[in-house]
Order: sequence, then structure tokens, then C-alpha cells
Amino acid sequence: MRDPFAFHRGVNAALERVEREVLVTVVNSSAASARGSASASRPAAPVVDSPAMNEPGIPLERPHVAALDAILGKPFRVLDDGLVRVIDYMGSDESIVQAARVSYGAGTKRIHEDRGLIRYLMRHRHTTPFEMCEIKLHVRVPMDCWRQWIRHRTASVNEYSTRYSVAIDAAQKTAPGEWRLQSQQNKQGSDEFLDPARGAALSEKEAQLHALSRRLYEERLAEGISREQARKDLPLSTYTEAYWKTNLHNLLHFLRLRMDPHAQEEIRTYADIIGKEIVNRWCPITWEAFLDYSMNALELSATEWRVAAAVAASDKAAALEIAKAAGMLNLVEGRLAKNRERDELAAKLRQLNLAVPWE
Repeated sequence: MRDPFAFHRGVNAALERVEREVLVTVVNSSAASARGSASASRPAAPVVDSPAMNEPGIPLERPHVAALDAILGKPFRVLDDGLVRVIDYMGSDESIVQAARVSYGAGTKRIHEDRGLIRYLMRHRHTTPFEMCEIKLHVRVPMDCWRQWIRHRTASVNEYSTRYSVAIDAAQKTAPGEWRLQSQQNKQGSDEFLDPARGAALSEKEAQLHALSRRLYEERLAEGISREQARKDLPLSTYTEAYWKTNLHNLLHFLRLRMDPHAQEEIRTYADIIGKEIVNRWCPITWEAFLDYSMNALELSATEWRVAAAVAASDKAAALEIAKAAGMLNLVEGRLAKNRERDELAAKLRQLNLAVPWE
């Protein structure tokens, strides 16, 4: 089994070589400059402070979050052989507040006022201050899951290359009781589980497929076939690794979609860990606001709240008329046609303990 941190150590080694080369260049350049222009030295330019941007007389310090520092570089295990870990970060809840205050200078300073400001920003979708925080993660993830992940085109990504390196010798395995059946309501989702007795046969064949594909891959490499071509029959369950850097606003958008119950279970597992174990430690006030105003919020469209208001006022006829005008109550052969928007509204009405007028 391949060392999961080999990729990270290889990158660090390369960076160290570059740093040594840059250091030698800087030292040589500095020595030459000192010999040729010692008499032309100039005093350092004064530091200009801005009372509008900072509290005067208070030096700026890089924000540190002790709870996140405590897990820096430590892997959270995901699935059977995946991981997520924090490599670096910038900013904190205080950075969000600081960025927001730039709009009107020095203002609130106490923790409870910081919390109120962050909740206001989240509630009214003022997103720019959240972009002031960034985080870099090292992830190890199956390729089929990574395909969904990489669709979020709001991050800086550097992925392990199977053109330059041998593919990671690991593939996600499925236990007999983990084979999910196709959902009858959602064409791209899964629902219940296959009987484990029948799933055992699928798991055994999966293991045989993994072994065969890996053996063919290594045979091709042994014959001198290029890595870029030898890899073409590796399964999508093969693990890949990447550095993934994004700002907090875009990360929360990623989590809003990938923590949703309708998201595929594998990527939802990664999202849950990133949210609950990492963002929760990094920016706890923002995480609380995100759960309240986004993740666990109940959103109503204009049509939906009008139907809900009519139902709450015991005006069933008006609620039905509004829903009908919105195309939710079309009939096919005397029965209500399938309508996802109507089904979603019915679920929201039940959450609000309101009657569904068309039932």
C-alpha cells in the first residue's frame, strides 16, 4: 500500500530545493550589491498608518486560531483509504469582522458584537468579507468522487499527476452491505441498500476487478509503456491526491451543496468532515451562522410563501388557486401530474406543521 503522505513529502522536498537555490541567488546578489553601491544606501521608507483601516497605535498581527493550529497537518480519515488535512490557512472570524469594518472605519469591538456582525453578513448575503479567509487542504479521494469535487471551479488546485508518477496503489472498496440501489424518485441518486448476501458477490467481483486492472497497469509499465497511456484502464475508484485551496465564501458554498442529503454519500462524507471538524474549529461564529441561515434554513419562493400564508389563514381555496396558477396542479388522465416543485413545497409545508391543500 502506498504511503499516503509520499505526495506531500515529495512536494516539500522540491520546495526546499527551490528555496535553497533562491537563497544562494539572494546572498550572491546582496553581496554584489553591497560592494557596488555601499555609498548609495538610502533610509527605509516610513510606514504609513491608516486610522480608517486599523486601530491607531495597535500593531497588526497574523491571526492564529489555536483550535485549528492543533490539527494542522493531522489527517482525518475518510472512507476506507481517504483523508483530509489542513496544510495552511489565513484569517479567522476576526478577519471577517475586520474586513467588514473597513466599509465604515472602526466600530464594534466586543465578541458579542462581532458575532452579531457576522450573522448580519451571512443573513443578508454580504459575501466579500468571508472571502478574506482562505484555507489549503490536502485531500486523498477516489477519482469518481473527485470528478464531482473539481466541478467547483472556485479553488486553486494542484493534483497528483499519473503522467509523471505511478498511479496510487489504492482503490475504494465497497463492503457487502454498502451497495446502494437506484432511487426511484431521483434519477441521479441512490436510495435503499442491496441485501448484503447479494452484495457479497459484488464485493468479491469488485476486488477481482481492482486486482486485474492494477496488474495490467503494472505489466504495461514493465513493458515500457508510457504512464499516460498505461493508466487508461484504471478504475474510477482509484485514489488521487491534491492540494485544494479556496476562500471561506466558496468553501461554504461547496459545503452547502455537498453536505446536502441529496449529494452522493462519498463526497458528503468528505464535506461533513471538512465542515464539522475543520471549519467549525477555524471560524466557529461563521460556522454557527452558516448552519442557521444557510445549511439548516428553510427557503421559500414567492409562490411558496403565498401558498403557505393562505394555508395558515385557513384559505384552502386561495392556496389551491395560487398553486394551480404556478403550474403545480396540472392533471393527466384525471390525476395530478408529477411535479417536483409541488413535492418540495409539500415537504416544506409539513415542516411548518401546515396542511398540504391538494392532499
